[in-house]
Amino acid sequence: MNPSDDLNPFSSAPPPPPAPSEPAPASGPTSVPVQPLALEPLLREFKDDLLRERRSARRWNVGLRLGWLALIVFLVWSVFSAQPGAKSHPNAGPHTALVEVRGEIAVGAEANAENLVGAIKSAMEDSGSEAVVLRINSPGGSPVQAGIVNDEIRRLKALHKKKVYAVVEEMCASGAYYIAAAADEIYVDKASLVGSIGVLMDGFGFTGLMDKLGVERRLLTAGENKGMLDPFSPQNDKQTAYAKAMIGQIHEQFIQVVREGRGDRLKETPETFSGLFWNGEEAVKLGLADAYGNLDFVAREVVKAEHVIDYTPQENVAERLAKQFGASIGQGAVKALRQLAPIR
Repeated sequence: MNPSDDLNPFSSAPPPPPAPSEPAPASGPTSVPVQPLALEPLLREFKDDLLRERRSARRWNVGLRLGWLALIVFLVWSVFSAQPGAKSHPNAGPHTALVEVRGEIAVGAEANAENLVGAIKSAMEDSGSEAVVLRINSPGGSPVQAGIVNDEIRRLKALHKKKVYAVVEEMCASGAYYIAAAADEIYVDKASLVGSIGVLMDGFGFTGLMDKLGVERRLLTAGENKGMLDPFSPQNDKQTAYAKAMIGQIHEQFIQVVREGRGDRLKETPETFSGLFWNGEEAVKLGLADAYGNLDFVAREVVKAEHVIDYTPQENVAERLAKQFGASIGQGAVKALRQLAPIR
């Protein structure tokens, strides 16, 4: 080959291709591409927490509704299964009938005339009862309620020809003694409190306090005695005398009942009807009671029927709950029943 051909511009051979250029090295540190955040574990944990919370809330709602339902069932069961107390006891055989007189004698109280008269009537009508024992532990109460019971005891005794005995435990005072006076005999413990044959009408007077506070009482009445014994007004002598005369009449009724009930056994003194009370030992001496004895003694030794059956009306569980919680229980129960349908 002739070397001069390389310089020949008319040569037909193509020029060699240029060598590929290498990329220039980066001047700074090598950059790493950014990866997306790992959100899946966080989302999974959030979902699990939300599900747990919803399950817990659902279990709580279901448990609450089931609790209300159980309460309703229990109340219904209590109403229909509780022993009424003031019913006859068929085939019980000869026994002493017991009626408890406990606590305050008043409308709405456990010892009210309706309950006591119903129990005594039931006991009297039972062919197996030999006699009725009133076991008394009461400070007294309403003269009206006590008077109703006293009248009914005397009527039922004459109708059924059965005796009634009163057995005093801790206390038989005021209205309670009004009831006991209708019994054929009264038995006490030596330390029992007996008596308080009197009547009271109590209240408060706030006129001095009103003056100090600068409060004016504005009482409008139609009838000059309509605001009688108003605690925020000064006492009126005429009205006070009238009130004393009224309770005096009730006191005389009380005295008459005691005299009729105790008869010649009563040893009256100036203190007998003064409102004082005595222990059992003194009550026996004064003729306010007959002897010492408790329920078992009277049933065994006096009535001669040692078996005792209680005729006292028993307040069932439903009634106690209703009194304690009032109508809110019923409203809540109805609401719970309405919510039972959507449970899934």
